[in-house]
Amino acid sequence: MTGAVIPKGTDTVIQQERAKASGDRVAVAPVMKKGANTRSAGEDLRQGEAALKRGQPLRPAEIGLLASLGIGEVSVYRRLRVAFFSTGDELVPVGSPLGAGQIYDSNRYTIYGMLNRLGCDALDMGVIPDDPEAVARAFGEAAQSADVVITSGGVSVGEADYVKQILDRLGEVLFWKIAMKPGRPLAYGRIGQAHFFGLPGNPVAVMVTFYQFVRDALLYLQGQVAVAPLPTLKVTCTSAIKKAPGRTEFQRGILTRAADGQWTVRTTGDQGSGILSSMSQADCFIVLPTEAGNLPAGAVVDVQLLEGLI
Repeated sequence: MTGAVIPKGTDTVIQQERAKASGDRVAVAPVMKKGANTRSAGEDLRQGEAALKRGQPLRPAEIGLLASLGIGEVSVYRRLRVAFFSTGDELVPVGSPLGAGQIYDSNRYTIYGMLNRLGCDALDMGVIPDDPEAVARAFGEAAQSADVVITSGGVSVGEADYVKQILDRLGEVLFWKIAMKPGRPLAYGRIGQAHFFGLPGNPVAVMVTFYQFVRDALLYLQGQVAVAPLPTLKVTCTSAIKKAPGRTEFQRGILTRAADGQWTVRTTGDQGSGILSSMSQADCFIVLPTEAGNLPAGAVVDVQLLEGLI
């Protein structure tokens, strides 16, 4: 039966359903090949061969491979600790009543969801008001308790945007502002031993900058040596696209497969960086290079798949 050791002197197994007993004889189907229906010792891994490499994520297949070798424990990187908070007097936590000019803070929830998908320990520090000392205290607490600090809002050039100037005082800003849309006011730096990512305040820009910059950095900090980029492919876009040259642009798209097996993409509609529903509808980013301008319907574009990430 399946799983049994083959008898000595044999090298091939014939499936029971391909054999027919008649008296003391057995008739078997032809076209049998030596070694058929057997599994040799060492065909999965040879003696001395590495089963897993340093920095390789433990996915279901890797965990099963370890079990197949009788290994019950391995040394792993601990979960990356990521502290995050939003800034802005206009932000109200979910569950609280809205006042005039206020909105619910959605960014912390999308950031938490993205961190959770990456297997991070997410430390939610809530909403910090537009007060320099409050922001400075939040930075200090976050840097002491986490490996990475992520903020949303406060990194632009408004009078109440204090994140960058406080980071200049407490740590260092290594780069600020990226030629991309949405997400121009992205900042990266250090606070003590902690890495810092200052994401924009607009909800879509938060998600775009996270997937384009923060995701890969967090995977690397988790110990992954070879971080795979988000998969991309070229498809025909069935909707016209508006774009001004000068920045790489990430528009939200919806992929469709036709009866002939060919894929096409269309935009989700209005591409405003505050339209979070577009991220819920999208299954890809339409990636438009810096030099590109308006594109007619029927143009071939690059799309970046989001399946399994959002």
